[in-house]
Amino acid sequence: MTPLRQRMIEDMQLRGFSARTQECYVAAVRQLAAHFHTRPDRLSEEDLRQYFLYLANEKKVARATATIALCGIKFFYEHTLQQHWTTLRFVRPAREKKLPVVLSRDEVRRILREVRIPVYRVCLTTIYACGLRLLEGAHLQVPDVDGGRMLLHIHGKGKKDRYVPLAAPTVEGLRTYWRTHRSPVWLFPAPTRHGLPHALVHNGGPVTRSSLQSAFRRALRRTGIAKRAHVHTLRHSYATHLLEAGVNLRIIQENLGHGSARTTQLYTHLTREVQATLTDPLNQLMQGL
Repeated sequence: MTPLRQRMIEDMQLRGFSARTQECYVAAVRQLAAHFHTRPDRLSEEDLRQYFLYLANEKKVARATATIALCGIKFFYEHTLQQHWTTLRFVRPAREKKLPVVLSRDEVRRILREVRIPVYRVCLTTIYACGLRLLEGAHLQVPDVDGGRMLLHIHGKGKKDRYVPLAAPTVEGLRTYWRTHRSPVWLFPAPTRHGLPHALVHNGGPVTRSSLQSAFRRALRRTGIAKRAHVHTLRHSYATHLLEAGVNLRIIQENLGHGSARTTQLYTHLTREVQATLTDPLNQLMQGL
């Protein structure tokens, strides 16, 4: 590790950034340096300007990707190098108007049934049942389950913890699976090559992001569902299904850990009820054509 990268990591640690944020920010600066084939502290403000134009116009990266790149690069230059350039203040990734993919309840059931390895099936089921982000589900620990109050303690991003309600079948599923490995730490220990949880072999870590994503993709292919879904789609589907069931938007916002109600309101456009209100007017438009 170079002294410059070490310094950046230390600066982020002093500000209390999560390990995941540190990883993303370092990757953003590494990709910047790789693009120009030189050290990032040798780049000019014009280089940065051209790089952000490249991301927007040539690579056409998603807004979330562009935002992470901007935040990581801005942190590196302004905090680690103490270089305050105007370009870093006015760059704004374009807002996207894409609606997320949502699975029906039946599609969720079909996909989860096709997940063959128990640790992945139970973890993905919990992610859907509680509306979790991928890492929130993967990193659940044994003490996070409060079976008495039927609550799950979520260690959210940005160190914003929250509690989400647990359904009785979810609690029972977690208990049943935990008895297969009895790890004192992780609810979902990473499996070995033989399919056994690490807790039965040695004190390993939790399941990884990539292994969960791969398990989901394999299950999706086996179902034949043509939607471009991924693990985060389970979270979108959870929110949409709760809205369809009449749950208050504010409660859904709290369960998801959204800081702004505007983020949660996105799901109001995805419910079957909203789509159903358009059916009759559209049918009338098409009469006689």
